[in-house]
Amino acid sequence: MRVSNSTTYREFNRNMAINQNRLQKYQNQLNSLTEYSKSSDNPLMFAKIININDSIAQNVNYNSTIGDSMAWGKTQDSALASATDSLHRIRQLIESSATGTQGKEEMLANKNEIISEIEGIVDSLNTNFDGRYIFGGKNTKTAPFEIVKDTDGNISEIKYHGTKDQIGADGSVIAKDGNLSREIATGVSVDLISDGRLFMNEEGTETDPENLSTFFSDIMTAINSDDKEALSGKLLAKIDVHTENFVNVRSRIGTVTNRFEAAKERNESENTNLKEVLSEKQDVDVIQKYMEYSNQMLAYQASLSMGTKIMQISILDYI
Repeated sequence: MRVSNSTTYREFNRNMAINQNRLQKYQNQLNSLTEYSKSSDNPLMFAKIININDSIAQNVNYNSTIGDSMAWGKTQDSALASATDSLHRIRQLIESSATGTQGKEEMLANKNEIISEIEGIVDSLNTNFDGRYIFGGKNTKTAPFEIVKDTDGNISEIKYHGTKDQIGADGSVIAKDGNLSREIATGVSVDLISDGRLFMNEEGTETDPENLSTFFSDIMTAINSDDKEALSGKLLAKIDVHTENFVNVRSRIGTVTNRFEAAKERNESENTNLKEVLSEKQDVDVIQKYMEYSNQMLAYQASLSMGTKIMQISILDYI
């Protein structure tokens, strides 16, 4: 069967185009060091690669959240350590004021130092981390604690401006949690202990040992009236309860921080595994790919050489 020149030329051009496309594919893979550059290369694999990249990006966001939460917890721990030291010092001053050997000048000095230590406690509880108050609950933009003094400079009240209870139409509390929630993995959230009401009682009952405001006010009253019985009795007992409360909150924060540390290790391990899977599906074996490229280059060059012989034209072609 006779094959016409036009058929030969057409087949040659078609084969040349195929070789050029293959050569271009290997060049793109070597340039990008990835197996697939567009979805049409392998739609199913390309979709898997996109999903893995999304998981890696999400993991990076979770890792950032975990790191921020760990720093938040460490800031809280430092603040509570300072506040606890101040409570210990206040206890010493109450004991000193409860003795019968203190004169007016010593009592005044003790009172002024107690006021200073209370101000230090409030400053600690008003610690700001990255533009957010750590014990304001969900209200992170307003300093949560405020000292109110009377005309004589005595501390009369500690106000709390953090998260408030949400009250329903019938007057019942419908939302009390003031902690901040942080998502650290898909479907996994952990609460940051940030509700300053752990140290305050909104009702402000005088007998409630958790109420810092009433407690500090009672200290001022006892010192001003030289009430040795109150200083040596209920106030010493109350400050031990408050100190224990601060220690307990600090312990809870430490437990949450430990969980974040464990989550960070898992996150980083998972991220490493995801990158390994991505590399297996996406990255090229440079040596293997260069060999394939070289072989294809040889095929392309052979096609060019063959084409110069097939498509050469002389005057005899027209005779």
